[in-house]
Amino acid sequence: MHASLKQQGTNVNRKVVEKLMRANRIQPGRKRRFRLTTDSKHELPVSENHLNRAFGTAKKNKVWVSDITYIDTKEGWLYLAAFIDLYSRKVVGWSMSERITADLVISAYDMAVQRRGLNSPELVHSDRGSQYASFAFREKLKKCKQSMSRKGNCWDNAVAESFFGALKSELVYRSNFETRKEAELSVFEYIEIFYNKTRLHSALGYLSPMEFEEKGKTAA
Repeated sequence: MHASLKQQGTNVNRKVVEKLMRANRIQPGRKRRFRLTTDSKHELPVSENHLNRAFGTAKKNKVWVSDITYIDTKEGWLYLAAFIDLYSRKVVGWSMSERITADLVISAYDMAVQRRGLNSPELVHSDRGSQYASFAFREKLKKCKQSMSRKGNCWDNAVAESFFGALKSELVYRSNFETRKEAELSVFEYIEIFYNKTRLHSALGYLSPMEFEEKGKTAA
């Protein structure tokens, strides 16, 4: 909140902002427990954890991280797969479906490749889910290295987890979606209008992902 006010030209002390937030009962959205979306009980091949929690990179399109989450609607679950560039924390590709299949992550990956205008990044990191271990997705990664988190270790994919945590607390938990289509439109606006273009990130020196890339900053 303090960083956002400062960016808008309002010169105010951080402690004053904290006091006003307490007085008006303004609090950050609270995280809730996630529904399990990782199916790691399969016989498909898994990759080593080549990323090894090295979440900072000074080069765009060097490392993308990905994960899948769920969104509750009155029609049923809507699943979201996203690919995030570690350089800027920008969501470069995403896909939504009522089915949690390999096609979900392939569609998100294809969007990322097309929008970034390249064949592939240097490294793609995800969990050990069957969608990422599938033959169809691994075929997509022939020109880059694949990395996977250790079994049951969410911290190995902390940046993707952080994005989904923000999405849930700032949008999903504050909404009651009647249909999947309504949820899709809201998530689209959150990613493309708010998260990538407007939302400030402490890891980026309180810039949005788009501003960070435009300024050509070096990631911490």
